[in-house]
Amino acid sequence: MGTRRLKKQVFAILQQPDLGQVLAELRRLPVKETVNALFSAICQVDDRLRWHGISGMGVMVARLADEEMEEARIMMRRLLWSLNDESGGIGWGAPESMAEIMHRHAGLAGEYIHMLISYTRPDGPELEQDGNFLEHETLQQGLLWGLDRLCDARKALLLEKGLQADIPPYLSSADAVVRGLAARLCGKLAINTVGERILALTEDSAPLSLYKEGRFLALTVGEMAALALKELKS
Repeated sequence: MGTRRLKKQVFAILQQPDLGQVLAELRRLPVKETVNALFSAICQVDDRLRWHGISGMGVMVARLADEEMEEARIMMRRLLWSLNDESGGIGWGAPESMAEIMHRHAGLAGEYIHMLISYTRPDGPELEQDGNFLEHETLQQGLLWGLDRLCDARKALLLEKGLQADIPPYLSSADAVVRGLAARLCGKLAINTVGERILALTEDSAPLSLYKEGRFLALTVGEMAALALKELKS
């Protein structure tokens, strides 16, 4: 199958409403060629296409890692490069995709989770060092979504790398999605030093949409803060 035809097929699959069906159909396709098509999907404006692309990227790169680990590393480096100023791009969808991949593959998480965390930290002299702070709020949304996703499967690794010190500054963001996800992460990571700030955010009525395994949840910052506060008290 030609590259254009495969990309068209992949995009058609991603537009289906049921994520389980989407992933089942993607698994039937050739892995490397499908991953290449997914790179185009994760930066699309259409929410379903983009987020299903991110979910698909997680499944397919994890599968690639099981078959050819070095090829999977190349895909991870490609995502990292897209966030580098020298790439000439912006890196839309890259933080979320890296997180989804690492959520699904422990080996890649062990190798690359420190890089995702570095995007929360002030700039350092080298890519591998702390840090590579992302200033664009849309990229911050993706980064915090990714870290939240990783809390579900790689929480111990995140804590080992000291992520809990990097999240509180995001509670003051002007962006509602960033504030809400920061509050959520504070709860999941048991960052008890910010209890009063989380309590204040429970009054924040700013709306946001949160993608969770194929569903789009309509929430407010206050609702996410209330859930975080409950976790902090438990």
